[in-house]
Amino acid sequence: MSYAIIRHLRRKVLLARHIRLESTMTNLTHDDYVFRPPITQWSKIIREAEKIVGYPTSFMNLRWLLSDEFANMAMHLRKVVDSNHPLMKTAKSVLYNEHNNLQPWGLVILLLSKAVNPPMNTLQSNSVNESQRNLAELTEMIRTGHSVHRGLLNVPIGQYKEYDTELFANKIALLIGDYLLVTANGMLARLKNQDLSYLISTALRDLSEGEFFGVRDVQNLPLPGKPVSVLDVYEINSDTLPLDVTNVLGSPIREWTLRTLYNGGSLFGRGCEGAVLLARRSQAEQESAYMLGCYISLVWQAASDIQKFTTKTKETFSLVSAPVLFAVNESPEIYTEIEKAKEDLRELDYDSLRNSILKTNAIEQTRNLLSNNSRLAMQHADMFGNCESVNTIKKLIIETL
Repeated sequence: MSYAIIRHLRRKVLLARHIRLESTMTNLTHDDYVFRPPITQWSKIIREAEKIVGYPTSFMNLRWLLSDEFANMAMHLRKVVDSNHPLMKTAKSVLYNEHNNLQPWGLVILLLSKAVNPPMNTLQSNSVNESQRNLAELTEMIRTGHSVHRGLLNVPIGQYKEYDTELFANKIALLIGDYLLVTANGMLARLKNQDLSYLISTALRDLSEGEFFGVRDVQNLPLPGKPVSVLDVYEINSDTLPLDVTNVLGSPIREWTLRTLYNGGSLFGRGCEGAVLLARRSQAEQESAYMLGCYISLVWQAASDIQKFTTKTKETFSLVSAPVLFAVNESPEIYTEIEKAKEDLRELDYDSLRNSILKTNAIEQTRNLLSNNSRLAMQHADMFGNCESVNTIKKLIIETL
């Protein structure tokens, strides 16, 4: 399914919802997927990794930030700087915050590329070729563009004049997101590799289908599935068929895993797989690279979910994060409270919900989930040998534990 079709469907969904906007709405959070692991020494590890690949991924986004088209759209952001529109959160993380501005997905793709590429000659170590750098960049651009798009606010028909700033921010979000996605697709086309284009298109499909998965409130915020007594794991495989949604909702591990794959894990996996494809390695290695990317995304997501409940500063959390899904499975009354506010999650008492979740074993279960996915990620990393690049990828996994 093309992104133009998905964009059209999304606009129809926005216009179909009749709600009122309040400033408190933007205190809620979408089911965020993780752009970086919550590691204390994050910047130090990144700098070390950049030396290995010989490519400053912290500058990876300059290609589009310095373009005339993007600069013109970014200029209009000044009109919504003082608003609470989600677009500003994304813009600040991309443009201003050095801690978040680093590009971990692209960096892992580059590290993996260096590990699988043959040396050009006996005097030169494995290098990263231009096509792999482009793949790393376009993967980051797709995830950023998707993040911008999913920050749109639903404005009620007939009240547009009252929410002129929000509507303007929505237009800018659409334009910026479209620009990034179109540019990324152009970069992909110029690589002239049909197999790679097919892989990335399946990831775009997963991102799009994820936007319509499960029950959501009027602001498209996801709600957890009704608890069922199933604790089975979700089997990840590297085939390019649509992700299996059978018996997923209500099963905490299966639902959380699928949502993470939908929300970017699949894209990260395909980016890793594509890097190995461009190195002309075996099919088995390509499949293992996909699994590695998926499991790393699961590791980072689980660590981020835990952090939101264990830090002293009360961070906002998603209702489909792992601790919430484990908690509603253990204590159905928690689900009942969430269900009461399913039409508009602004009515939910998040502080009370947090306290209820912390009284369950949800955090410990999430830590076990983190440990299991870390073990699987390490196993797939071992498939690519013992070298400096692979060891750095492992470090990005181990440091989250």
